[in-house]
Amino acid sequence: MAQIRGNLLTGLAIGIGLFVVAPALLPALARIARPTAKAALKAGLMAYDRGREALAELGETAGDVMAEARAEIEQGGDGEVNGEDRANGGARRVESTH
Repeated sequence: MAQIRGNLLTGLAIGIGLFVVAPALLPALARIARPTAKAALKAGLMAYDRGREALAELGETAGDVMAEARAEIEQGGDGEVNGEDRANGGARRVESTH
């Protein structure tokens, strides 16, 4: 019981001390915290913008590849990619001469 009472008194003393000292410390902390928070926000915004650009480029590339694939299908493509048969594990097809 004495230990709990000692901890309680220590906690109260720390709380009262912070309450007294806080008005002097808050302006100093605000001067330090504001530029730090601002720098963190700027870094976050820059990362967000870079991410948006990267996703836009990825979407554009994917759209280009899909358009090329559709064009090949419309031209009568039969599953062949750069002369390789996808159904045969990528092995080159050999046309029969008979």
